[in-house]
Amino acid sequence: MTLPLLGPVSLTGFQHIFWLLFFLVVVAGLIGLYVAAQLARRRRLQQFANTELLDSVAPHRPSPWRHAPAALLAISLLLCTIALAGPTYDQRLPRNRAVVMLAIDVSQSMKATDVEPSRLAAAQEASKKFVDELTPGINLGVIAYAGTATVMVSPTTNRDASRRAIDNLQVADRTATGEAIFTALSSISTVGAVIGGGDTPPPARIVLFSDGKETVPNNPDNPKGAFTAARTAKDQGVPISTISFGTKNGSVEVNDERVPVPVDDEMMRKIAQLSGGESYTASNIDELNKVYATLQDQIGYETVRGEATTGWLRLAALTAALAAVASLLVNRRLPL
Repeated sequence: MTLPLLGPVSLTGFQHIFWLLFFLVVVAGLIGLYVAAQLARRRRLQQFANTELLDSVAPHRPSPWRHAPAALLAISLLLCTIALAGPTYDQRLPRNRAVVMLAIDVSQSMKATDVEPSRLAAAQEASKKFVDELTPGINLGVIAYAGTATVMVSPTTNRDASRRAIDNLQVADRTATGEAIFTALSSISTVGAVIGGGDTPPPARIVLFSDGKETVPNNPDNPKGAFTAARTAKDQGVPISTISFGTKNGSVEVNDERVPVPVDDEMMRKIAQLSGGESYTASNIDELNKVYATLQDQIGYETVRGEATTGWLRLAALTAALAAVASLLVNRRLPL
């Protein structure tokens, strides 16, 4: 949380937990001394004053508001204690060096109309929305894959190029998921070598969009298979976020015959698991948009630990000032 003029006063941890505990004990001791002083004062009053005469001479008891300045001062000390302990807060910052490869399946099964108007048309619409909303500083590349994988757009911050590539997607035969992943890894490696701004390669992610299982090669554990590629991605520190799109009732027409093309969630989940990524499913355009929105939030921003000392110090100073004002108004003197 950020307050105007005060700065961030959120709290997720401390840099110096020892000082926090030490000064908390000190503040607790001061509060205890104040309470003990008030009790001692009351005992002295009861010892040397006639309570019946006191009731007639001073029928109005002191207002409990007389303790407000001391309470505010104690709160100020607590806030100072938090500030001295080095409070930290989590802040979300847009990524600028990240690389994202969007690999879209354009096999014949993407012509299925179980998702209106078709799986491919819905994928194009949602993917362009994802491109438009992705953090501007991210380098985005687009790959289309069927029997082979083609880099439509190398990683770039030019969103118009990515949109045009998605508009031009055309279906083809077979599904080489492993080749698509290896192609994405190659593009990431190439652009990572030329992107500056850090001592380490830029963070990267592959978003793999498909509706069915790999058909080339037949075994996903082959050297060029999807599972082998997913393990390679894990070794290179590139997680794969998979999106399974479609329903179990999908079908396409081949030579005047209806051929069922049910979505294959299991393979996509295994690819994500092997790579250290996450898997998502969507059976309509609305669900797909929600998946892309989730990915945009994960990919487009990073959470870093920030220092919040200044905000807590300012809040402590403000509370101390309120304690002084309250003391002048209630007790007609500054708190000592």
